[in-house]
Amino acid sequence: MSREYQKTLGQALALAPVVPVMVIERVEDAVPLARALVKGGLPVLEITLRTPAAMDAIRAIIAEVEGAIVGSGTVLTPEQLRDSHRLGCKFAVSPGATGRLLGAAEDYEIDFLPGAVTASEAMALLEWGYAIQKFFPAEPAGGAAYLAALASPLPQIRFCPTGGITPEKAPAYLKLGNVITVGGSWMAPKKLVEAQAWAEIERLAAGSAALRKAAA
Repeated sequence: MSREYQKTLGQALALAPVVPVMVIERVEDAVPLARALVKGGLPVLEITLRTPAAMDAIRAIIAEVEGAIVGSGTVLTPEQLRDSHRLGCKFAVSPGATGRLLGAAEDYEIDFLPGAVTASEAMALLEWGYAIQKFFPAEPAGGAAYLAALASPLPQIRFCPTGGITPEKAPAYLKLGNVITVGGSWMAPKKLVEAQAWAEIERLAAGSAALRKAAA
C-alpha cells in the first residue's frame, strides 16, 4: 500500500532542503522543539524511535504543532510501522529494508522511506516500487560523489541521504539531481535541546532552510 503514496512523500520531502532527524529524550521537549524547527522553515520532521519517549513525543507534536509534517524514524520492525500508522505519522523511515518490513508496508496507508546503500539494494527496492529511498549512512558510504555515480545507471531513483551530513557538506548533495532533500540533526543538537534553547534552534533551522539557495 505504501508504494502508492510515494508521490505524496516526494511532495512532502521537497518542501525543505533538510529533514531534521530528532532523537527526543524528554516528552516535554517535543512540542517546543518541533515549533522552533517549523518556525525556522523546516516543517518535515523525523522523530526516531530510539528512545522510550519517542512515541509520546510523536503523539504530542501531531496534536499540538501546526504545520508540522511528522514521521517516525529508525523503523526496524513491522510492529513499529504499524504503531507509526496508528499514531498518525505521515511517513516512516527505515535505515534499511527487510522482506518482512516491506511486506508490512503493503498493509498500511503510510508513506514508507526504506534505506539503501548499494546499487543492488537500490535496485531491489525499485523492484518493490520504491523510487524514493533513503541513502544511509551517507558520508561513510561515499558521500555526494557516490550518489552522483548512481544517478546515471539509476535515473529513476531519488534519494534522501542521511548520516554524517553537516551544513557545510549538505550543498554538495543538494546540487545533485537525484537528491530530493537531506536528513540531519545539526540544527537541534542535544546540548541546545537540554538547555531548551529554542530561539537558537530556530535560528539554526532558518539557516538550514536556506541551504538550497546555497546549493544553486
